[in-house]
Amino acid sequence: MLLLRSLAFNFLFYLSVLVHAVLFMPTLAMSRQAVIRATQSWARTVDFLLRTVVGVRIECRGLENIPPGPLLVAAKHQSAWETFGLLLFLTDPVFVMKRELMRIPFYGWYCRRAGMIPVDRSGGGAALRRLAEDARGAMALGRQIIIFPEGTRRPVDAAPDYKPGIGLLYGQLGVPCVPVALNSGLVWPRRTFRRYPGTIIVEFLPPIPPGLPRAEFMARLQEGIERASTALVAEGRAGAIGPQPVAETTAS
Repeated sequence: MLLLRSLAFNFLFYLSVLVHAVLFMPTLAMSRQAVIRATQSWARTVDFLLRTVVGVRIECRGLENIPPGPLLVAAKHQSAWETFGLLLFLTDPVFVMKRELMRIPFYGWYCRRAGMIPVDRSGGGAALRRLAEDARGAMALGRQIIIFPEGTRRPVDAAPDYKPGIGLLYGQLGVPCVPVALNSGLVWPRRTFRRYPGTIIVEFLPPIPPGLPRAEFMARLQEGIERASTALVAEGRAGAIGPQPVAETTAS
C-alpha cells in the first residue's frame, strides 16, 4: 500500500506542477505578489495531495514568533517539502536558492518573476557579496528571506553542517533571524520516491535579535535549530512516522 500511495502521489505531484505552471502563466506578466500567490496556491494543492493520497498532515507551531516586517528565516532542510511548504506561513517570502534552478523552464521563470535570490555556490567571495546585495534589495521591499543554512538537504540524523552565508547576511542586514525546526525528512526522505504517512511538524522558534557577534549568532542558531529539530524527529518517530533507525547490536 505504501508503494502504491507513493507512486500515486509522485505522479499527481508532477502533474500538479505542469498544470499550475500552464494555468498561472498569465501571472508572469503581473506583479511579483501575483506570482507568489499563485505559487502559494500550488503549495496548498501539494499539501492537499499529501493529506489525501499519502496520509500526511501539516502542523505549524510558533507562528507568533514571526515578527512583522523584513527578516531572515533560517530553516532546517531535510526534504523538498520546505522548498514550497514554508511559503504558506509568510506574507512576502523570498528563497535563497541555487543559481542552476533558475535555468529550469517554467520553474525558473516563476522564481525569477517572484524575485527569488540565486546564489552561485562555487562563486566564493564574489557570490557572497552578490547574495548580500540582492538580500538588501529584498529587505528594502519588506520581504522575508528564507535561507537553508546548511545549503542542501541533509539526512534526518546527519551531523549539522552550517555554511557561512547565513552569518554574512545576519551581520549585514541588521534584522531579526527566525530559526525554523522541522521533521519533514521522516515523511518525505531525500533520494527516494517513498512518502510516509504521518505529520510534518514545522516550528518557528523565537527570533534572534540583530547585532550579535557573528560567532555568537551562529552558535545560537545552530543550537536552537538542531535541538528543536531533534525533538520533532523524536516526536515523529514515537508516532511511527517514516523509516525507523536501525538499532545497533553487539556480537555475543
